[in-house]
Formats: sequence, structure tokens, C-alpha cells
Amino acid sequence: MTTHDYLASLFSLEGRTAVVTGGSSGIGRAIAEALAQAGARTVLVARGAERLDDVAAGLRERGCAVETVVADLSTRDGIQAAADGIVAAAGEPDILVNSAGINLRPHLGEVDQATWDVTMTVNLEAPFLLGQRFAPGMADRGFGRLVHISSQQAHRSFVDSGVYGVSKGGLESLARSQSEAWSSRGVTANTLVPGFVLTPLNQRLQDDAARVAALAARTTVGRNGVPEDFAGAAVFLASAASGYVTGHSLFVDGGFSVH
Repeated sequence: MTTHDYLASLFSLEGRTAVVTGGSSGIGRAIAEALAQAGARTVLVARGAERLDDVAAGLRERGCAVETVVADLSTRDGIQAAADGIVAAAGEPDILVNSAGINLRPHLGEVDQATWDVTMTVNLEAPFLLGQRFAPGMADRGFGRLVHISSQQAHRSFVDSGVYGVSKGGLESLARSQSEAWSSRGVTANTLVPGFVLTPLNQRLQDDAARVAALAARTTVGRNGVPEDFAGAAVFLASAASGYVTGHSLFVDGGFSVH
């Protein structure tokens, strides 16, 4: 066996179909690009058609098989429509990456019910409902990967964690429950835990240069993250190589959590 064949046996996603919500920007985009270039037919799900088309066009120029689904995950009807669109575009997926997120973080004393509802729906209910829709089929086929994008705020409170932190803590608990439910049938469930990553989702914090520098200093690597830092970890968790890793929260944070 050649080195190429060995690495392909571990990490190639040829013949697999992957779905990435929030796949048009930030961490979701970087993960979608990684999975597509690893060989998966990749379905990008997001609200904005123009950005989806731009990402898809770039990947197709690189020879990747890509589909797009325009969907709003802030309501149950929108989540159901997304699931239907995924199946219509590419059939039943083998890999589901839940990266779509909403980052409304007023002080907890100022949180109203609407902020609570939309945050929990996008950040937690959508991953739950999409998992309920697709994981049983993955289990029937004997292979599946559920990957969620969590946050440091699932583990520690800072910069007004608020409802956002609650939703991400629930997301990691969801992964453990999904692991218990389906891992014996070949479906793993894990979370990736970023540190502070320079993405559009946290643009509000990036406008404070002193805070950005302080967050970088809190890492052991000495810099804040960029979306491309998640490519390798995502391919690992989506591939055959991670078949014995489940219910796990993998910190991709430059040492932020240990410093």
C-alpha cells in the first residue's frame, strides 16, 4: 500500500455526502471547503443565495461536487424546509456539520424572550432536528458523522456569554446524547470548540482592538484563530479515521482553554 492509499483509507471522503450549515462564511465555509476537497459531495446551507453561489463556484472550479440550499434555520418550518432541500439536492447525507449560528449576546438581564427563542432555535434546535432527521438513516447504513461547532462559552463565561453560552453548552450535551443513541451503529457525534476566531459572526468584538489583542495573548500559540484552522480537525471527525472518537469536545483554540 502506498502512502497515498494509506492516507486515503483514513481520511478520504470519496463517495460520501456532507452537509454544512452556515457553509457560506466563517468556520462553516472553511469546513465545507475542506470536506469538498477531501472528496465529499458537499451541500452548503445558508440564508444568502449570493454568498452560497460564490463559495460553490469557487469549489467547482477546483473540481469539487457542490450543491447549495438556501434556508433560514430560525424557525421549525425553516429547518424542515432545509432538510427537504438537502434531500432534494443530494439525497441522504453521511456527514452533517452544524456550523450555522447566531451571536446575539446582550447582558443576561436584558435578554428578552425573542432573543432567547431565536438563539436557541438556530444554535441548538436546528442541530437537534437535523440530527433527528438524518442520523437514523446514517445508522441504517452503518456510517455517519455528526459534527457541531461549539464555543468556549459552553465551558466558561466571558464577554456576555448570555443565551449564546447556554445554547452552546446544550449543543455539547446534545452531541453526547447523540453519541449514546447512535454510535453503536456507526454514527459518531462530536463537537469542535473554537477559541476566539476572526469571523463575521464576532465582528462586534473585533472592532475593539485592545480586546482582540488580549484574547490573542490568552492563547499559548500567541494568535487568534482563523477559519482555516478547522479544516484538518473537520476532515478527521468526518472521516473513517475518527470511528472510535465520539461524544467528544475537541478544542481547536490555540491553547486558549489551558492558558
